[in-house]
Amino acid sequence: MNAKKAQAFVTQNAIYIVLVLLIMGIALYEPAFISVNTLRDILIQSSTRIIIALGVAFILITAGTDLSAGRVVGFTAVISASMLQIPDYSRRFFPDMPQVNVILPILIAIVAGLLCGLVNGIIVSKLNVPPFIATLGTMVIVYGVNSLYFDMDPNQSQPIGGLRPDFTKIGSGFFGSGQYSIPYIVIIALVVSAIVWVLFNKTKLGKNMYAIGGNMQAAKVSGIDVSKNLIYIYAIAGALYGLAGVLEAARTGGATNNYGNMYELDAIAACVVGGVSTTGGIGTVPGVLVGVIIFTLINYGLTFIGISPYYQLIIKGLIIIAAVAFDMRKYSSKK
Repeated sequence: MNAKKAQAFVTQNAIYIVLVLLIMGIALYEPAFISVNTLRDILIQSSTRIIIALGVAFILITAGTDLSAGRVVGFTAVISASMLQIPDYSRRFFPDMPQVNVILPILIAIVAGLLCGLVNGIIVSKLNVPPFIATLGTMVIVYGVNSLYFDMDPNQSQPIGGLRPDFTKIGSGFFGSGQYSIPYIVIIALVVSAIVWVLFNKTKLGKNMYAIGGNMQAAKVSGIDVSKNLIYIYAIAGALYGLAGVLEAARTGGATNNYGNMYELDAIAACVVGGVSTTGGIGTVPGVLVGVIIFTLINYGLTFIGISPYYQLIIKGLIIIAAVAFDMRKYSSKK
């Protein structure tokens, strides 16, 4: 009985055990890794990735996928950055554009992300195109549109810089002082996580989302408007990518059309490692958060101790395969 309880505990808390073991292993090799500054850096690096992964989680729980997430992040980063440069910057994207309230370009970028998600939702739900193909197509389209926008005169594909301090402060500012300060971007990620948790667990949309992912045909029979719900879900995911793009531009102080490249794969991997089932119907916000932090720990921690980035890729790949294999084993055992 004790053995069964121990096995159940390990199964239910595997992701948290992996996280603790990762921290312990890196700390044993390099004790300086355990510090407030390290924790702060990891949280900052995780913040935008968390928001992207939460958007992807919406789609995965419906048994879909979204390959366009990274390109939407890049598109919205360029949109927001292009409208928020200081007046005397020598290469302003819009030389004659007057100063506008920082909120306006941010809202425009988020709406642009929402519209991208809306298009995905319509293609998947109304045209019955498989999510993999639909979002693969929109990924290419969004990158093309972003590149055309980025190449407009007078910018001509030059990296967008000279961003206004009131904008970059969102990505680099903090409450408090010194190493015990709390960055704004981390607070934003936590607030978004709390809102998504409410959507997942306390709303009709959340219940419908899990029902659709668990068994789409059964959801239809039970009276759920699957098409409408999928459109809402993809639109919300797009809005989250838009917010992440804005924060990424604010955090780095610039943008190019290549921002967000491959972010969707990291987000999908983090979701899977965090317990979001590849077969749909299963996933939690805390799991996604831990999944993102695990991958940030891998990148940050292994770089901290001098491990080659190529080995890091191998380790990440092995973790992804193990997570999916574990997920499929649990799914098959329930049949």
